[in-house]
Amino acid sequence: MSQYNTPVTLQGKFARLEPLALAHADDLFAVGQDAEVWAHMPVPTPQRADDVRAWIQAALDLQARGAVLPFAIVDVATERAIGSTRYLDISAHDRHVEIGWTWLGKNFWRTPLNTECKFLLLQHAFETLGCIRVALKTDLRNERSQRAIERIGGVREGVLRRVVVMHDGYERSTVYYSILDDEWAEVKKRLQAKMNASF
Repeated sequence: MSQYNTPVTLQGKFARLEPLALAHADDLFAVGQDAEVWAHMPVPTPQRADDVRAWIQAALDLQARGAVLPFAIVDVATERAIGSTRYLDISAHDRHVEIGWTWLGKNFWRTPLNTECKFLLLQHAFETLGCIRVALKTDLRNERSQRAIERIGGVREGVLRRVVVMHDGYERSTVYYSILDDEWAEVKKRLQAKMNASF
């Protein structure tokens, strides 16, 4: 297992990203009851805490194979898990990761906590792991997410058409963005300015 796949905790002022575990299931189920949270996710809105446990176990199985590094997003103020994110498409050889499978309880959308999560993940990728590229992708229908990625300096690379069949049968097209290591300094400055304006 490389450093890219090694579980790590990333501590911020308002958010902590810690290794995802089955113990987070009840908190995540409680905060994930709004169907809008899952509108663009490949899995349906969980109906029971056991659905969340199954989803977490699937992520942990992928982690055991070195395919992903999943995190629970913890609200430092309450010490409760309020969402999840992960590194995926991990390649230590090519020095890149993708940030994805990100969701937050709706009350935390457009908050400093959300911005801080992206900052922590990008900072770790570029400054600790030594990545030369970090990718982000989103459903073509998810314009809110696209604008958010563009505001921090993500470069739109293109659209993979009808690349994912969603749980409801919808054939999703996916927009890809990236940030490169020589763009990180400017992106970091933007994120820090957004956080300083909000905190």
